[in-house]
Amino acid sequence: MQLVLFDIDGTLIQTGGAGVKAFARAFHEEFHIQNATEGVQFAGRTDTGLLREMLVRSGVAPVPAHFARFFDRYVFWLDHFLGTLPGRVCPGVRSFIAALKDLPDPPLLGLLTGNIRLGAEIKLRHFGLWELFSVGAFADDDENRNCISAIAHARGNLVRGRIIPTTQVLVIGDTPHDIECGRAISAKTLAVATGSSSLAELQRHQPTWAAENMEGLDVSHFLAADQTA
Repeated sequence: MQLVLFDIDGTLIQTGGAGVKAFARAFHEEFHIQNATEGVQFAGRTDTGLLREMLVRSGVAPVPAHFARFFDRYVFWLDHFLGTLPGRVCPGVRSFIAALKDLPDPPLLGLLTGNIRLGAEIKLRHFGLWELFSVGAFADDDENRNCISAIAHARGNLVRGRIIPTTQVLVIGDTPHDIECGRAISAKTLAVATGSSSLAELQRHQPTWAAENMEGLDVSHFLAADQTA
């Protein structure tokens, strides 16, 4: 593998619900509507797509000015809640990343996330992970998660200075959406059951590999581009 792309929430970290709480508080402050997150499915979604859904459901026009107002307030509350709620780095993440970096020819490590870029940075800096990644694509780039995967691949190509075959790209995530967006660029996928989806549910979506978490995973197992599930 020449490019490994990580989802954030439920894959790298668990924030104790900081993102959802920040969404609810910021939406209430900006648009004076309470409980706007109720019934909204957050797992595997993009921040911009989530906000659009909440605006439409609440009868607020999904115009650029409202997106800008909301996210200016959201990042403030995200930082606040990260400091007050129990969160952690998911099991095996640090050792898995360290093993990738220690390889003789280490792959490029990147982010493939539905977070806006500043939200991703705030979360990962809080847990000391932000500096580990060289490239990324975010909800600022596109509302469609599958389009974000193509952008992340393109940016990896720019950093490498050549076209990385998608068979040499590994997408790691914790939801069926992550498996789908990896498949959208014909990448290999590793699904980990550290988020809201069980291992059995993830396996039903046929990732290349699936595991309970990254603890004890042998990175050499994922290096052969022609490996199958």
